[in-house]
Amino acid sequence: MKKLKILIINGHPDKESFNWALAKAYKEGALSSGAEVREIRIAELDFDVNLQFGYRKRTELEPDLIDAQENIKWANHLVWIYPIWWGSVPAIMKGFLDRVLLPGFAFNKREGSVWWDKHLSGKTARIICTMDQPTWYYRFINQSPSHFAMKKLTLQFAGIKKVGITAIGPLRLSTLQFREKWLKKVKRIGVKGK
Repeated sequence: MKKLKILIINGHPDKESFNWALAKAYKEGALSSGAEVREIRIAELDFDVNLQFGYRKRTELEPDLIDAQENIKWANHLVWIYPIWWGSVPAIMKGFLDRVLLPGFAFNKREGSVWWDKHLSGKTARIICTMDQPTWYYRFINQSPSHFAMKKLTLQFAGIKKVGITAIGPLRLSTLQFREKWLKKVKRIGVKGK
């Protein structure tokens, strides 16, 4: 059995956020089980979030984004940790996705076809996201837009078939006990490498 290589990608811009505590808890769990762990803290990267020309013209990658692509290639399990804002991911994380998951790296469109080649096949992923509404409300009333976008239209589009989701909410009015319970749960998920 090959050694688990986990990349934690933290999409919250605030280092004092609960998301950063969740990333730390996951990492502790994963390391305790013997997994190799690397981290990308998007807020600490130096890059332009704007994909200025779309796919029409190449925008040169900054060194931090080249490193991010190398880390994504290295990992066999990607853990995305972020808050849901306005039904989506934070702007800095959206910019990271736009700039890093490029044609030639994450996928390639086939000439004269509506189909594409998926370059991140063989990897698995876990989404750990926080929200300020009950998770059942987000799922049944709001139809989980960011879950669908990240799981189906981003990760599975690039070939990552197995994507688990851990949704945590409501966070804004949560108690210390609620947060401690979730930190323990996320640490256990890290131990299992899921």
